[in-house]
Amino acid sequence: MNVWIAIALTAVGCYAVKLAGLLVPAGALERPLVRRLAELLPVALLAALTAQQTFATGQEVVLDARAAGLVAAGLALVLRAPFLVVVGAAVAVTAGVRALGG
Repeated sequence: MNVWIAIALTAVGCYAVKLAGLLVPAGALERPLVRRLAELLPVALLAALTAQQTFATGQEVVLDARAAGLVAAGLALVLRAPFLVVVGAAVAVTAGVRALGG
């Protein structure tokens, strides 16, 4: 039964956060600082999630084939490659390094 209590509390919490967002005055959302934060926050969150998924296994920090794939994707981005090419480069390099035993 504890699982259902956690699910219900999570649902209520999500609803409360959404309601709080709707109650924020429009003037507050038009401030330059708020706009800048709204632009940068998703990028920071995505970068943190990428780093955690790339360099961590459980409680350990590791450097393996995933890091090579991330470097390949970063290089493709610097070269302004299309998104599918970026993903393909990351996949190919990661698979190649794993095939070589890394």
